Parts: sequence; C-alpha cells; structure tokens
Amino acid sequence: MNDQPSPEKILHTGMAFWASKTLLSAVEMGVFTELGHGPETFEALNGRLGLHPRSARDFLDALVALGFLVRTDATYANAPETDLFLDKGKPSYVGGILEMANHRLFGHWFHLTEALRTGLPQNEAKGTGEGVFESLYADPARLREFLSAMTGVSRGANMAIARAFPWAQYRTFADVGTAQGDLAVQIARAHPHLRGTGFDLPEVAPIFEEYAAGAGVAERLTFQPGDFFKQDLPKADVILMGHILHDWDLPTKKMLIQKAYAAVPAGGAFIAYDTIIDDARTQNAFGLLMSLNMLIETPGGFDYTGGECAAWMKEAGFSSVRVEHLVGPDSMVVAVK
Repeated sequence: MNDQPSPEKILHTGMAFWASKTLLSAVEMGVFTELGHGPETFEALNGRLGLHPRSARDFLDALVALGFLVRTDATYANAPETDLFLDKGKPSYVGGILEMANHRLFGHWFHLTEALRTGLPQNEAKGTGEGVFESLYADPARLREFLSAMTGVSRGANMAIARAFPWAQYRTFADVGTAQGDLAVQIARAHPHLRGTGFDLPEVAPIFEEYAAGAGVAERLTFQPGDFFKQDLPKADVILMGHILHDWDLPTKKMLIQKAYAAVPAGGAFIAYDTIIDDARTQNAFGLLMSLNMLIETPGGFDYTGGECAAWMKEAGFSSVRVEHLVGPDSMVVAVK
C-alpha cells in the first residue's frame, strides 16, 4: 500500500476551471440541446455547432471523458444526465444557472482574493454603490436570465419540498422571493387543493405569470408585487423562502424570519431552504463555496448552518423547528408556529 501523499487532488482542484469552462461553453453553444434530437456523427455535429476544425475533436472528446457525452465510433450522444437536464427543449432543463455562471460568475470569481481581503462584492455593482439586485432587475434581459438561473439551481429542491412536506394539512402558501416561480409551480402541480402566491418585485410579474401559465397552474397561483423590506409578507398557512435568506446579513435574516412569523397563523409553518452548511462545517463543501459566492455577490450575505437557522427561528417565536435534507447540497429548515 502506498501511503505517500499525492498531488492529484491539488492539481485536479487547482485546474478545475478547465473542466468547468468546457462544460459552460458546451451549454452556451447548445451542444446538449443539439444532441437532444438524437445522436450525430462528428462531421454533422461539428458543422451544426460551427466549431473550428483545430479544436472540435478535442472539445467533444473532452466532454466524453468528463462524462457529459457518450461516443460510439464517431457518433456522439448525450449522457443520460445531460440529456435530461441540459437540453433546452425539455422542461427538466436546469442550465439557466450554468448560463449565468458562464456570463457572470466565472469572471466575478477571478476577484475572490480581493473580496476575501476587502469584504466587498466583486460583481456588476462593484464601485457603483447599488446592490446586485438593483442592477439585475433594471435590465429585462439580464433579469430573465437571472430568474431562469434561480430555477436551475433550485429545481431539485423545489420538487423535493413538493413531495416531502405534509401539504395535506394546509390550504394556502406564499413563496417569498419567488423569482420565475418554480417552487410555487412544483407545489401547485403536486397538490391540486392548494392555492399559492408568488411575492417578488413588480418587474418579475410577467415572467412569473408566463411560467405559471406554461405549467398549467396559473388559475391557482397569484403574483403579488412587493418589497419585503418595505411591506408585510402575504398572509398564508405556509411561507416559503428558497435561496433567499443567504442573500442578506444577519439583522436582515432575522427581520425576514420575524416577518414570516407574523404572516402565518397558529399552526402555520415557515420553510427556508438554502445550501445549508452542516453544523460541524466540514462536509457540505458546496454550501461553504456558496457562502463565498455570497461574498462575491452581496454586501453582507452568507450561508449558515441548520443549527444557526433553528436558533434564529426559535428567537422569532416559532415553537418547533426541524432540519431536513432535500437533495444534493440543499436542506430545508421547517418552523411551526
């Protein structure tokens, strides 16, 4: 047995941006959407993607070696995961978050060292004095990409919440910071007895309504424009916040939890989910890296442990709190009033 340390993990992680950018470029160029129609020969795929002959074979074979494509002789096809999740023609597409990573986050993360030394955001808002949300929401095209990205990063957790929470006990819910509305849509599709509200800034309304209509649940979902800094939250049996609390500093987190407490009746529930960090802070690497992403993106946001969130919820007045894993790095903290 060789117990000597190996540099493999160091080199693999240090150069991981190679594999990351290869996948991001494949999403940008529509590789998986093109192959969503079926396998294609190298010549046909190369031509349809417009690849330069110098790099085309290396690019496609790198995607094979990374496990994103399958090659049989000179014919390429999607792997099962990329066929399901990265073909834009399928409702299961989650590539919005990768599109945003390609267009925004990849460049912003170049400045991580500066962020670690200054504590300041390194995105579009850098040096402007305005927040990232003001910047994103002011541009309709970038807003649509951002909201699609939120659906992509949240889809698995949204579906898990629709399955795992005891919805039969409740009649109404409100998704606060609803974005495109995928959480509300997944819950409404799974539980026909429920009526829901999507709460977000007014600019989101047409995107939410289009998404709900496309999913066939528009008659049971209502969009309520509002700003949770300035207004009370909609009254409902269950209040949900998906990937919301981590955007803000601790006083704002506690303010939002308090508003959720005020919005639900006795017996009502508040569900907050994020990439919850394990209490020992040693296992959920994605959650810890997401917290660094909040450093890049926000003035005060950070991800948190389940124990920390449970303590904040009890401080707000909730009587019982539990932490439940959802899918991948995401967990939910459920508080009952």
